[in-house]
Amino acid sequence: MPLYEHVFLARQDVSQQQVEALTKEYSDVIAEGGGKVTKTEYWGLKGLAYKIKKNRKAHYSLLNIEAPAAAVAEMERRMGLSTDILRFMTLRVEELETEPSVMMRKQDRDERGDRGGFRGGDRGGFRGGGFRGGSEGGSTFRGRPPREGGDAGRGPRPARTGRPDAGGTGSES
Repeated sequence: MPLYEHVFLARQDVSQQQVEALTKEYSDVIAEGGGKVTKTEYWGLKGLAYKIKKNRKAHYSLLNIEAPAAAVAEMERRMGLSTDILRFMTLRVEELETEPSVMMRKQDRDERGDRGGFRGGDRGGFRGGGFRGGSEGGSTFRGRPPREGGDAGRGPRPARTGRPDAGGTGSES
């Protein structure tokens, strides 16, 4: 029988108990179709990369499924009709993982240590020299040196002349 990993996102305003009820409902659909759900995981309420149907967050849930394709298709059809489900994705896999998924593993941040990189491990910004903010009167672009005296070397701006055909209010008629 084919193996699937299925992840769905539920609206942010439903409770965790309602998400678990949805998981149970869709597990029953799989069971009716002749399959079984071997593992379920609730990943929690997480922020989305972009708004989906006016939601900034969503409840994430994972199902490991061993079922025929028709049962999975019926579950996906019902999820598409549900107003509580924002998105879902089903992947066919060669084998199902038995241990907790990557999202559920608790890794101690101290084990990672100093990763170095661009900022050198501290939480500050750019550490290189030579960056000038706009307060010195020069350019903020690092490749160009600031002008002497700020914008004074440009001279006065030319007067604007209006064009009657463009809707301007010039003195020319």
